Amino acid sequence: MSVNETPADLAAFFTEGRLTSIPRKPARRTALLDHLAQSLFEPDRSYSEREVNDALLTVHADTSMLRRYLIEAQLLTRTRDGSSYRRAVPPAASSDQPPAA
Repeated sequence: MSVNETPADLAAFFTEGRLTSIPRKPARRTALLDHLAQSLFEPDRSYSEREVNDALLTVHADTSMLRRYLIEAQLLTRTRDGSSYRRAVPPAASSDQPPAA
């Protein structure tokens, strides 16, 4: 899914593919950030800070804010020195837990 293929529940935050506002409600913000992470970043690739900024710039001018939100939401990870970023891998379901009903 690309950023231009915004889920219906997030469409109100976009105009012509550009992010126009950030949701205040934590659940909606997390949904938006998850959408951005999945649509802008490949899971098995490292990105430089410039590449992350360039990707985020396609949707919003405040790249440092979006980058910070993605890191805080643990949707992007970065090396300790900040030189490399990756899309976070969701935790695998534990084999100890019963299947969802």
